[in-house]
Amino acid sequence: MKKNSMNIRSVLTIFLVVAGMAAMSQTKPNVVILATGGTIAGAAGSGVQSGYTSGQVTIDAMLNAVPDVMKLATIKGEQISNVGSQDMSFEIMLKLAKRINELAAAKATNGVVITHGTDTMEETAYFLNLVVKTDMPVVLVGSMRPSTAISADGPLNLYNGVAVAADPNAKGRGVLLVMNDWIHSAQTLTKVSTTAVQTFMSPIRGLIGTTAYGVNDYYRYPDQKFGLKSEFSVEGVTKLPRVDIIYADVDMPADLIDASVERGAKGIVIAGVGNGNMPKAALDACSRASKKGVIVVRSTRVATGTVGRNVECNDDELGLVASYNLNPQKSRVLLSVALLKPRKLDEVQKIFMDY
Repeated sequence: MKKNSMNIRSVLTIFLVVAGMAAMSQTKPNVVILATGGTIAGAAGSGVQSGYTSGQVTIDAMLNAVPDVMKLATIKGEQISNVGSQDMSFEIMLKLAKRINELAAAKATNGVVITHGTDTMEETAYFLNLVVKTDMPVVLVGSMRPSTAISADGPLNLYNGVAVAADPNAKGRGVLLVMNDWIHSAQTLTKVSTTAVQTFMSPIRGLIGTTAYGVNDYYRYPDQKFGLKSEFSVEGVTKLPRVDIIYADVDMPADLIDASVERGAKGIVIAGVGNGNMPKAALDACSRASKKGVIVVRSTRVATGTVGRNVECNDDELGLVASYNLNPQKSRVLLSVALLKPRKLDEVQKIFMDY
């Protein structure tokens, strides 16, 4: 009898171990979706019209349209805002960053997905890349067609975005964007078409990887500072300093630069011609602004390429900063974050080299 009792206990122990291992193998990662609106949440009067209204669909409705996404992870959705990305603001971006940092600190979340409009998605992605303090995957997804369109691209983008956010191999790659089967780094992506589904490119450094129906393939890690290695923090920050972008062209009026200074800008980004260049009158106005303590960054309106220091303009003499690989909109984001505390000109230039 004693021997039989021991055998029963042994069998029971083995059963519990196997059951526990099976349960562990079925444990899904926890992914939080933070919804902000955009075309992915847009709706139109029919499936074949180009006009639509952004931010009409809630995160719950989006998830109901992609039931298979629940097989990838345990999903929790939060509605942060519901706006078209033309109305994205630093206020909403700060709210996103602080919520991600809260989720990271709680250590119960494996990844975050952010639904977002495409127009300003690269700015939000780059901002978060600078200020979120985590190495867990943070993935932005959007769409070029509203949810009511024939062949709407949002559902598959959302599915693939969750697949990347739930993937341990995506950890430590910074803030990512997943659209149309491509995985981009926040550092390199830019929007290149007003209407095409394949609207995002990473022209200088290339893709982070690809995803196909939730199967992910990674090529590289970003090579500049981000996330846990970033020196920037938005803890306690409620407002960012004013930084203006001024577009350079033939005979550009230099008084636009003077007006920006007069209106209280702490920084100015010039979307310059070619290698961040501009007419002499504008260069003189930039130099005047620099002498007044306003940080002026030379970027370029050209789609790709690097703006080098002291190439066509004497930055040392004029007191200017070269943007290197950052386009005007990302230069504005970086300068806004950098100017949360007083910085010397050479310090700002190093930041543009590092980030």
